[in-house]
Amino acid sequence: MFGVFKGGTLAASISRARFLRGDFSGRRQAIRPPWAIPEDRFVARCTRCDACLPACSPGVIVRGSGGFPQVDFSRGECTFCGRCAEACGEGAFAPRAQAAPWHWVARIGESCLAARRVVCRSCGDACEARAIRFRLEAGGAGWPVMDGAACSGCGACVSVCPVGAIDMTERAPAMPA
Repeated sequence: MFGVFKGGTLAASISRARFLRGDFSGRRQAIRPPWAIPEDRFVARCTRCDACLPACSPGVIVRGSGGFPQVDFSRGECTFCGRCAEACGEGAFAPRAQAAPWHWVARIGESCLAARRVVCRSCGDACEARAIRFRLEAGGAGWPVMDGAACSGCGACVSVCPVGAIDMTERAPAMPA
């Protein structure tokens, strides 16, 4: 465990893995396979048997921190085939008919090539849901605009970004009616 200093005082202890990832705030949550139950229950139920890894036909599920499965979008996109959930015999996944696959959506960061007036449409071309559109501007390259409601969180845009400007973030909770 390492201590994190804020304002000259020790604020919290973090694990070596979080320290080496640069995750000092603890906000970088592993992206579990689709239909995974909430994190605390998932970690309690998952036996790290790896049955979900070979079941994933796109190959985006990898062995993550602590041996638990997580999605690595640098390897491609999730097709939501559900084979990972079907392969699990430990109850670490919610029934597919009763739950949304997950709460992740893509986020386009400031390092996007459009910020440097470079035309790149890789993310938009890869997005089957057409959740990424380009706002045109005179003399500019067109800035990508994410429609969070249309984004399935498949991650197709992540691996095709030549500068790694896209990551996944948790979908904002719906506002009560």
